[in-house]
Amino acid sequence: IMATTTSAAVTEPPGLETQRKEIESLLQEHELRAGDTWYLVERRWYEQWKEYVETGDQNSSSFPGQIDNTELFEELDSYHLKEHLVENEDFVLIPAEAWHKLLAWYGMVEVQPALERKVVDMPSLVKVEVYPVEIFLCLHSNMENVVTAQFSRADHIHTIQKVMMKQFDVVEGAETRLWMKSSDTSCERLRNVHVRVLDSCLSSGMTVIMEMRNADGTWPSSRPQIMRNSVEEHDSYRGQPGVSGLTNLGNTCFMNSALQCLSNTPPLTEYFLRNAYLEELNFTNPLGMKGEIAEAYADVIKQMWSGMHYSVVPRIFKTKVGHFASQFLGYQQHDSQELLSFLLDGLHEDLNRVKNKEYIELRDAAGRPDQEVAEEAWRNHRRRNDSVIVDTFHGLFKSTLVCPECRKVSVTFDPFCYLSVPLPVSKDRVMEVFFVSLDPVAKPVQHRLVVPKAGKVFDLCSVLSEMTKIPANQMVVADVFNHRFYKLYHADESLSCILDRDDIFVYELNRGSVEEEGDEVVLALYLRERSHYRDYGSGSSSYGTSLFGHPLLMTVPRGQCSRDALYHLFLQRLARYVRPPDPSEEVEEEDEEGEDDDDDDEEEELYKTQTNGVSYDDGEDDCERPEPSKRDHCCDGGGQGPAVTQTQPDQTQESGGEAQADEGASSEVRAGCSTEDSASASCSAGASVDPCEEEERGECPPCLPQTNERQAKRKGCEARRRKLLFSIQAVNSNGTTERGMGEDGSAFSFSSQPYVAMDWDPDMKKKYYNENEAEKYVKHQSMEVPHQQTTVQLQECIELFTTVETLEEENPWYCPMCKKHQLATKKLDLWSLPEVLIIHLKRFSYTKYSREKLDIIVDFPLRHLDFSGCLLRKTGTNGEPPSRYDLIAVSNHYGGLRDGHYTSYARNKDNGQWYYFDDSKVTYAREEQIVTNAAYLLFYHRQDKIRQPTLPAPLDSSSPTQPANDVTSPKHDGMEGATPCVNMETD
Repeated sequence: IMATTTSAAVTEPPGLETQRKEIESLLQEHELRAGDTWYLVERRWYEQWKEYVETGDQNSSSFPGQIDNTELFEELDSYHLKEHLVENEDFVLIPAEAWHKLLAWYGMVEVQPALERKVVDMPSLVKVEVYPVEIFLCLHSNMENVVTAQFSRADHIHTIQKVMMKQFDVVEGAETRLWMKSSDTSCERLRNVHVRVLDSCLSSGMTVIMEMRNADGTWPSSRPQIMRNSVEEHDSYRGQPGVSGLTNLGNTCFMNSALQCLSNTPPLTEYFLRNAYLEELNFTNPLGMKGEIAEAYADVIKQMWSGMHYSVVPRIFKTKVGHFASQFLGYQQHDSQELLSFLLDGLHEDLNRVKNKEYIELRDAAGRPDQEVAEEAWRNHRRRNDSVIVDTFHGLFKSTLVCPECRKVSVTFDPFCYLSVPLPVSKDRVMEVFFVSLDPVAKPVQHRLVVPKAGKVFDLCSVLSEMTKIPANQMVVADVFNHRFYKLYHADESLSCILDRDDIFVYELNRGSVEEEGDEVVLALYLRERSHYRDYGSGSSSYGTSLFGHPLLMTVPRGQCSRDALYHLFLQRLARYVRPPDPSEEVEEEDEEGEDDDDDDEEEELYKTQTNGVSYDDGEDDCERPEPSKRDHCCDGGGQGPAVTQTQPDQTQESGGEAQADEGASSEVRAGCSTEDSASASCSAGASVDPCEEEERGECPPCLPQTNERQAKRKGCEARRRKLLFSIQAVNSNGTTERGMGEDGSAFSFSSQPYVAMDWDPDMKKKYYNENEAEKYVKHQSMEVPHQQTTVQLQECIELFTTVETLEEENPWYCPMCKKHQLATKKLDLWSLPEVLIIHLKRFSYTKYSREKLDIIVDFPLRHLDFSGCLLRKTGTNGEPPSRYDLIAVSNHYGGLRDGHYTSYARNKDNGQWYYFDDSKVTYAREEQIVTNAAYLLFYHRQDKIRQPTLPAPLDSSSPTQPANDVTSPKHDGMEGATPCVNMETD
């Protein structure tokens, strides 16, 4: 900026010749170096001085007098430099040392500023900056008060910041940030205060705006308006710093949980609260995020620790995370450990004190002592990585690889930021299933089974067989979803296909029906209710239907597949909850008016070709059926036979209110015996008829020739028509009738799974179907045995981490001796531990064979977690490094693989109180609540670094449900699963 000091104390000048030589010497010796200061002197005064010293006469009339730059100024009020001045015509440039000599010898005209200018390194040349950048300065809080100032292009933004703080009386130590506004009114952050004006793209005529951080941690320019509401007023709410919820922005509980744990990590939070990060922001690191993640994180922490928010809205932070890590874009559910890993790495690179990372070649241990190799590895790590994250979270472990062939031993020491420890995996699995007996009056029985985790469906049947004494080969296992069969399983399918949340039914079937080409065929039976009104909109006179109740698997003898026999078989199968009508309740049906013989002829013609939607195919068994669409499932049943991959209904169908066209189905049909081609094994499951007397007595043969005798029998049966409880309809695996099904030869084929629906008239269902009874089931004694929750000690998990293992085929090690990849043995040992140790419990298990979440309880200590037994490094007088830790935070995961909810427990560093953070809601927590099977990430602080609380614990923290703030928790994200099918009532 322009200096305002004018005249200095004039000293006795040396002789004129000495003056000339000194100044000329300084002019010749000085080269233009970026950052140096030079001065403008009016050319006429300078020429006068040269003439004076050359005369050698102290009393010469050419004496120049005080330095006077009047001719260089546009006007003498502002001392604004004239435009378009030319060097050596209007002014000369002299280096600072020469200027100070001349100023000391001759002084300067009163009040005139010295024209001090910087040498700048422009893109193409180095030159003295005659015309500095002239910009306007103002505060965000008072945009009307604008000050004009000039800065060199070589000045740093930090210089502008200091000038503005002085100009506008900003309190020393206040946290500020600058914005530059160009003429088009768009604003941009001057993020890096250590860059030059030249590099920041600031130019004359632009405005620099300064804002100060609010007391509540927000910035005036970005304070979320959502926070300004009646619940929280900026100036009224005062709470415990750090006890602040985080608003769920939509499936962001994973992020909130990780942030709460980090927020309650004292060394990191104090680093940000005391603004130490401002001096360490690394804007040039190609691996970093230009300081933006560190700044966004700092903003969240300052708001949470201001004590002025019930709940903070981390929207800007979420946007920044998604910008730099595309996997977190949008609002899907993610893993809190993955977010934590990204955040620690991002903060480290944004705050890395190493600006230029040198290349370091790693050396093999080659038999050197561990201490020497470890110190070298840590030194090399710190030469490239030096940040608060390394200071706080990084430790070192020793990795030992042994070649199985040449026995070459390779030892390396590698840094780590958290320990991912495995959990002991049980070889067994507990499953709950419903067993449906062949006995029609027996209720389904719920069993709890212990099965091999890597077993097959047959293993499940074998265990159930021991309980029920029913042979395993007479069982079919099915997944029931929304009143239909989602999947029928093959005996040799893996149990990993069945998820814990699936509703599994096991059906007992007759011997011989399970084997292919047996004497009996397995029918899948669905129950549907017709709507009261015909679906005229579809262009046909069919009814809309909706599925209800539980589907059934039952066997039907191949020789008894007439529609009449099926009607009675189905009635018998549903005897427990369907009351058959007694003769007194028979409904006489009047002949419809206007029905003539033509109608009868048409109906008879219909029977010749098909029976209520199921046509005959002249003995051809294998007819193609529409391919069912597949639901996204971890396994699909393949091949022929009873196990066919089922379909997933659209969400719109889950209410059971879908309207489907039941082609060929009607609420009543004339009774009569069907024609059935004796060469056809097709099942005529479609008739809603009551059999004639002869057929009931077994005297009516299943197949009659097309003769007048048959017609006479049919006419004879017409006299005793009844309205039936249900009609029978061929359907697909979804329980819907597809257009074209049952026409033109599309008969049932026993080489694929036949599906049949019982279509109930609503009035008949209400009268004869007992819904309460249908839903009942009984619990087997195995359900009474409490499910023992497995518990392991954290120490066991750490020991598993350090166990020798053989590398997998996908990840071999290249042996430098054998010159090839080998499946070496690997052992990890802990060498040194950080101040804050994060332990990641690997609850999510992904193998080639299975995917699961391990819900076992890991018993972890809240105090005195001791690593002295497994730490290799021995230092200090007693030979042991500090190795005892206390718990400070836990990230919890509730739910399964595909969904879930994250929360956290954390101990406040100031008052020592534990809190439970569930998005916006914060409640007091007791220590005995913290160890659960949901614990996922554990944060431990080394005891020698722990500070004692500076505040007393709150008085009303005894109750675990006592809210620590009054914000209600939003709905848990990810917890809404599909509507469960099982809605049965236990007896």
